[in-house]
Amino acid sequence: MKTKLLAVLFITIFATSCISVRTRSERTVVKKETYIPVDKQLYETILDLDKRFFDAYNTCDLETQRQLISEDIEFFHDKGGLATSKSQIIEAIKNNICGKVTRTLVNESVEVYPIQGYGAVQMGEHKFFNNQEPNAKSIPSKFVTIWKNDNGTWKMTRIVSTHKS
Repeated sequence: MKTKLLAVLFITIFATSCISVRTRSERTVVKKETYIPVDKQLYETILDLDKRFFDAYNTCDLETQRQLISEDIEFFHDKGGLATSKSQIIEAIKNNICGKVTRTLVNESVEVYPIQGYGAVQMGEHKFFNNQEPNAKSIPSKFVTIWKNDNGTWKMTRIVSTHKS
């Protein structure tokens, strides 16, 4: 009798823990829907601008970067804080990025949405590689960029950049 009772108790505890684990796992699994741009032309425009800026970033073309950054930039960086000076951002890129860091876009992560009367918001993931440490692993980080369209001239006005530790 005692053996049967222990067996039933063991089975009950085991079954309950399996159900709990399964339920917890089901809560953490989120299926991402496939992104389809609401405006394919806008999507391509923003990807081209992103490529233009980061090709310049990767090759230290400060003038092209300067052209694509708005005078009223707000750059929010989870580790560096808020930067609002275009000239200081360009100077920081010159001193800390040029020849040292390259960026690649995680293409399948990018989403672009129009902002009526303003421009667009771009969200996605990218990786940064420290050229001084070629074997270092790069973990994708998230970004949001607000692009303003001023009569066909696009500029980045707000950037949020976060990194996994």
